[in-house]
Amino acid sequence: MKNHLLLVQIVLTLTILSTSCRKNVREAETGEAETVTAGRTYSETYKALPSESTITWSGYKPTGSHTGNIDLSHGEFTINDGTIESGTFTIDMTTIKDSERNAKLEKHLKSDDFLHVEKHPVSIFKITDIEDINGKTFLSGNLTLKDTTNNVSFPVSVIHNGDSIILNSETFTIDRSKWNVKYGSRTFFDNLGDKYINDDIELTIVVKGTKA
Repeated sequence: MKNHLLLVQIVLTLTILSTSCRKNVREAETGEAETVTAGRTYSETYKALPSESTITWSGYKPTGSHTGNIDLSHGEFTINDGTIESGTFTIDMTTIKDSERNAKLEKHLKSDDFLHVEKHPVSIFKITDIEDINGKTFLSGNLTLKDTTNNVSFPVSVIHNGDSIILNSETFTIDRSKWNVKYGSRTFFDNLGDKYINDDIELTIVVKGTKA
């Protein structure tokens, strides 16, 4: 009985610490898909540089966490008067990796329990809006993952220097259950106890581009 109580205390402590460490991470505003913006004929076109761009992810559960990365396959966006106007980015879901090179975990993430990359090898993000709110720039776009599309909005900074551009996101979260990623989710399953996996997935995105 004492051992059981100790285990419960440990799990609760880890959960509290995990939540505390991530309490300042913003959850992306998520809603229905919106109309995609289009570049105008006089806008400048930039090509993303996948080898110099990064998408970092982190997932959490009561007893630990995992972090890794996914590769940007390609992307293109337009700039008008120094502001991002439109863009489409393709993410190669088959490249998802764990930072500790846990082959078993990587295989599981690629399976139909999670991302089902055999059936859904890419995800697409299409820009719908960019606006300044209370001194911060927010980028909005339709994210299609596993044939489900939702609009997400998250804070970014844009460094535009001549023929190059860097788009940096703050670390933000998306709720995987809204894209029907169900494994270990308390949104879909009851009685998981401490065996659940948080629905919120942390993302940090850096996209570097050059003028086409």
